[in-house]
Amino acid sequence: MEKLILAARLHWDRVAAIVAVVFGLVAIILGWVGVSGHDLVTEQLPYLASGAVFGGFALGIGGTLWLSADIRDEWARLEQVGESLHDQIAALRQELVETAQPSKAPARTSTRRGR
Repeated sequence: MEKLILAARLHWDRVAAIVAVVFGLVAIILGWVGVSGHDLVTEQLPYLASGAVFGGFALGIGGTLWLSADIRDEWARLEQVGESLHDQIAALRQELVETAQPSKAPARTSTRRGR
């Protein structure tokens, strides 16, 4: 049970997305059940207004929260890749500095033609 609570705390945005989607589906189903019990359109409108509108809104919020969580995960992965790349570049620079030996290049002599 502790693992479930810890997972819910770490992924609060996904939990909120699931809750919003469930509420949205329940609202749409209750609206549909309310509409199906009435023959007159004027009696069906309150169910459509409350069930369908709230349900669609809740589904939109749930989808947005889920996508936001995915984007946050991708940014975290990109940050890890960037840090790893930075560490590898630093290690390569250090290796190049350690293996580079100072060499004495021969002095250049200027050769001028015609003078």
